[in-house]
Amino acid sequence: MTPSAILESALYVTDLPAAETFYTDILGLNLLGKVDGRHLFFRCGPGVLLVFNAEATKIPPAPDARLPVPPHGAVGQGHLCFTATADEIAGWKAHLEAKKIAIESEFEWPQGGRSIYIRDPSGNSIEFAEPRIWGL
Repeated sequence: MTPSAILESALYVTDLPAAETFYTDILGLNLLGKVDGRHLFFRCGPGVLLVFNAEATKIPPAPDARLPVPPHGAVGQGHLCFTATADEIAGWKAHLEAKKIAIESEFEWPQGGRSIYIRDPSGNSIEFAEPRIWGL
């Protein structure tokens, strides 16, 4: 057996309201659901981006919890990469600069494909890259 795709990816943040503003107003993702103080869930193409308050996700579920999701979390800055064509990367760069979001890094990969990197309000590394950086 081999997994066929990634259904969801998670980032951990220190400020959920700032994350909600960033991922909806700056990146344009649709909010699927939220629990104040705990998490935000966003649609991204066929997948889902989960944005958690890391401290809240460390708490084990109650014994009678309807959804007994095990504790999880991460410490420090995470990373997420969004798929983008070369034209979309140019559009993202202009959009982000207009929104006063600093482009942290921008380059062409040796095997081909371009990437740009920014930071979300919690310091997570957010990349936009052409799929060909992975031979896709």
